[in-house]
Amino acid sequence: ATTLDPAENEAIQKALEAAQSWLALVDQGDYAASWEAAAESLQKMVNKTGLIASLEAARKPMGNLISREVLSKTFTRQVPGAPDGEYVIILFKTRYEKKESAVETVTPMLDQDGKWKVSGYYIK
Repeated sequence: ATTLDPAENEAIQKALEAAQSWLALVDQGDYAASWEAAAESLQKMVNKTGLIASLEAARKPMGNLISREVLSKTFTRQVPGAPDGEYVIILFKTRYEKKESAVETVTPMLDQDGKWKVSGYYIK
């Protein structure tokens, strides 16, 4: 295993906390709040109505969350289709009522205001 530098370790920890608090909003069905809490880049890419619609389409059919565990956390400075910056790509193994096994990819980034915020979310 490679040793991470302390700054990267701290970034990963903060990113994980940001991802988990953001996912909590999504789990509660509070998609509007999840847009408010998202990174500026995500807000510029998709408006609030658009995010609400896509989260409803992605999450509603799966039913309630049963469990979620971290599969991996990767610090990176480059994400395809996004400006260079500080990102952590987090993979969660997730179980829902109606889907036994899903993988959620959540990408928090260090936002303009110096806080970690989710810039991308993908579920499959």
